[in-house]
Amino acid sequence: MSPVSGVLATPPPDTPVGVAPLPRSSMAVAAFSTVVEWYDFTLYLFMTAVMSRVFFGTGPSSVLTTLAVFALAYVMRPLGALAFAHLGDRFGRRRVLLASMAWMTAAMLATALLPTRDQIGPTAGALLLLLRCVMGFSVGGEYTGVMTYLVEGAPPARRGLVASLASAASEIGALLAVGAAAVTTASMSRPALDTWGWRIPFLFGALLAAGTLAARATMRESPAFEQIRQVGAPPSSPLRRTLRLHRPALYRTFAISALGSITYYVGITYVPTYLTTTGGFSEGDALWLSTIASAAVITITPLAGMLADRVGRRPSLLLFGALALALPVAMFALMNNAHHTRALAGAVTLALVAGGVSAVGASATPEQFPVTGRLSGLAVGTVATTVFGGLTPYLSQTLIDATGWSLAPGAMVALVALTTLPVLWHLPETAPNRQTERVLHRL
Repeated sequence: MSPVSGVLATPPPDTPVGVAPLPRSSMAVAAFSTVVEWYDFTLYLFMTAVMSRVFFGTGPSSVLTTLAVFALAYVMRPLGALAFAHLGDRFGRRRVLLASMAWMTAAMLATALLPTRDQIGPTAGALLLLLRCVMGFSVGGEYTGVMTYLVEGAPPARRGLVASLASAASEIGALLAVGAAAVTTASMSRPALDTWGWRIPFLFGALLAAGTLAARATMRESPAFEQIRQVGAPPSSPLRRTLRLHRPALYRTFAISALGSITYYVGITYVPTYLTTTGGFSEGDALWLSTIASAAVITITPLAGMLADRVGRRPSLLLFGALALALPVAMFALMNNAHHTRALAGAVTLALVAGGVSAVGASATPEQFPVTGRLSGLAVGTVATTVFGGLTPYLSQTLIDATGWSLAPGAMVALVALTTLPVLWHLPETAPNRQTERVLHRL
């Protein structure tokens, strides 16, 4: 494994070679099943204003409390990632993908059926927190499991594109979420919305998850994992082995995940809350602006994946990292004047940057690790997602409330980009076609 400071990387020594790609049906089910994960988590943020009234009342701290529930639930994500990673590195990727989706289906259905604060008092908020923690735990194994499955099953020269399609599918989930929130909010009165209407988007998510679980039952196991299992038993303690042998890869994965998380959760999912609490927009207008921004991400994501295959993971991440440093403060300024055109430009630009980082990171992070400890390595990287993803919407709103500076969220994104760019500069290139070209050039 190349050190952090190296530019040229060699494949991990225990990565199987000559493994046949997965059938397209299995790849398609895996790629597009990320719709469910991102539908649920982004739906909760897009419905923050409604959920705060339904579960925590109309007090001045209800929005912050709702965001705090989201942040606390995200603490469960690395715990779930570690648990599912051990399962996946020991017994197979398919088992992880089935288990995580089963948990998500149950949690979403239970959320849709929850009693409200008006019905059972503060206990409603406690139950919501419990179910969000279950969801956070299950999501811990979801995205890393899907990306690992796709990277191991895709043709090597097309890993960036294939993994980015799963990232694009997750954006479809976000688009469905913001669209469902917008339609539900706009189509009924506030009393009806608070009484029963808020349940509709969550019920739709539960049905979507149940259908995805049924489709996943048809998937084949990762061929790379099957080859490892045929050669010999997978390590009994994959996490311990990864921590001992692949620390530089863990640092790199943490940096990529940190940048991808803060650009996504501040630059996309927090935006509707920002537009309503700080930008002067109504809930409906904010959700429709965010719907357009989410649609724009779906366009950039496969393009970024193809770019990563063509020019490499490192140059692509450096490009989007530089944009994450230069643009966020100005884009939040555009969204802070209740002017629809300027706010749309700011929201779309932030979404495109976030989508680009996520698309390239989808292939770059699994490629940092060998097959035998890949899920365990990615699980450690989810700590960055917890800190820079789940906590940042709450921190953004807290900083604005405490300082009165409406551009604080943009400054947060730029600061993380500034600290991760040096790591990206020294990132070893893992795109198979770019590795081959570099070796031939040196010869």
